[in-house]
Amino acid sequence: MAKPDTRIASTDESLLSEPDDLRPAEEDAKEDERDTRTFFRGRLLGKVRAFLNENGPLAAMFAVVFVNLVGFGIVVPLMPFFAQSLEAQAWQVTLMFTTYSLGQFFAEPYFGRLSDRIGRKPILIITTALSVLFYVLLAFSPNIWIAILIRFFSGLSSGNISTIQGYVSDVSPPEKRSGRMSLIGGAFSLGFIIGPFIGGILSHETAAGGNQFRLPLMGAALLSALACLGVMLFIRESRERRTKVEAAQPHILKTAQEALQSPVLVRLILSTLCYMMAFAGLESTFGLWAEARFHWGPKEIGAIFLPLGIAAALMQMVFMRPLTRRYGESKVLAAGLFVFGLSFVLQGMNHIGWLITPIIMLGALGQAVIFSSICAIISLSTSPDKQGAMLGLNMSTGAIARITGPMIAGYVFSLFGPDASVWMGAVTTLPAALLALQLGKYQKRKAHG
Repeated sequence: MAKPDTRIASTDESLLSEPDDLRPAEEDAKEDERDTRTFFRGRLLGKVRAFLNENGPLAAMFAVVFVNLVGFGIVVPLMPFFAQSLEAQAWQVTLMFTTYSLGQFFAEPYFGRLSDRIGRKPILIITTALSVLFYVLLAFSPNIWIAILIRFFSGLSSGNISTIQGYVSDVSPPEKRSGRMSLIGGAFSLGFIIGPFIGGILSHETAAGGNQFRLPLMGAALLSALACLGVMLFIRESRERRTKVEAAQPHILKTAQEALQSPVLVRLILSTLCYMMAFAGLESTFGLWAEARFHWGPKEIGAIFLPLGIAAALMQMVFMRPLTRRYGESKVLAAGLFVFGLSFVLQGMNHIGWLITPIIMLGALGQAVIFSSICAIISLSTSPDKQGAMLGLNMSTGAIARITGPMIAGYVFSLFGPDASVWMGAVTTLPAALLALQLGKYQKRKAHG
């Protein structure tokens, strides 16, 4: 029996099946595309998950520091006007800044050592909770002397910087410690940029007495409460309890003796003392100066912090590293001090209101490189087992400057007029620049042994 011819049938079937073959090809392409998207999404989610697992505690700490510093930044530019609303004199205004720094001076080493013993988280909870209380009390302060006393206790409650630095050090491997410290420093800068801007917006110039500043102070209290809640919910303890003997630190006087024996370190410590006195004096009297010279109020003072902070952040994040790589830390430090001192000179000579902001931004560019350069040179000039103690001595020197600077600036402001405090900044900063210029040759001499 002959077989039927199937060629036509098969051809017809192939023609009929062609659309069916194309549909699966299109579907396959779409499915491949979906798989690709899923793959990349999966990779992205995996990276995000891995980042959170590795940096979760640091991210939580970044958020806590940022929120806390926004609250602190709200208050800083308003303090001179708040004190004036309580009928304070210029020296009493600066005394509010001095007592705050005095509280920090006592609290920082105490809370730092205590956090070594009992853990970081309890100290952070206590300090942020106390900040809530003192902001509320300050908002309802009846007179300047009560306000000054509250500011001292506010300084005590804010003495947790060393605890924050200790936490970052605990959760960071050595090779990532420096970068993560810089990240926390970025949180400080961002909070300090945004806070004053918010404070200026929240103040009510038409209200009577200290009531015009009650809303900003209550806002600062709310942010501190959020920071406290963030610590309780999201910060994991990073340290086991230790005994007093295990947590013992080198005595500060012994560290100071070692610093005096080093030509590099003693010049760095003196530079910190000089420039921080100028900076603290400017911080405490700038509002009074701007009001006396250009009739500025809280809103104008708060607004100037935004461009100032942007200038400082750009210098720290974009230009600092290539500058130090090309010229070295000592030359960058000297240049920063000269620029910072020059801004005081220009401000003392300035009689045009709109020039205040660019001159202050120039000073911010110089100031942005000073502290980090000093810390870098200290770490390079000190053996690894003594770096913490020497950096701590430098912070203590800065605290002393923040205590004395406002006192001197307030005194010369009251005695000689508004411009006197500005010229004081130039007089104290420019000698520090001359000291910094000498660092290079001493570093070379030490390197060649």
